[in-house]
Amino acid sequence: MEAYAIHKGAIIKPRLARMTMDLIRGKDVKTAKSILETTNTKASRLILKVLNSAVANATNNLGLKEDDLVIKECFVNPGTILKRIQFASRGNVDRHDKRTSHIKVVVTDNKNEEGDAK
Repeated sequence: MEAYAIHKGAIIKPRLARMTMDLIRGKDVKTAKSILETTNTKASRLILKVLNSAVANATNNLGLKEDDLVIKECFVNPGTILKRIQFASRGNVDRHDKRTSHIKVVVTDNKNEEGDAK
């Protein structure tokens, strides 16, 4: 059984968040939490919140044990782009794009359900 959590509209560039996400992909939850807690980036703080939410969903809603959970998949998709302008010299206008991300983490216990087993 698997549970997931999504953070939509996180104010961080997807490219920066993917670098931190690559560190925890495929690891068990305990190891992933320790990696994120020792990594000093904004992305690690946001991903840790999403990971904790996915673990809470698995334990409270599905009754899974936290020690058995493994990160099945995790990815960062681009969100909406906030377009901002800044006035420049000679009457020009520079556009600054503030990129956002959608962060998704899926955790599983690697056990098949009785109904799905064939």
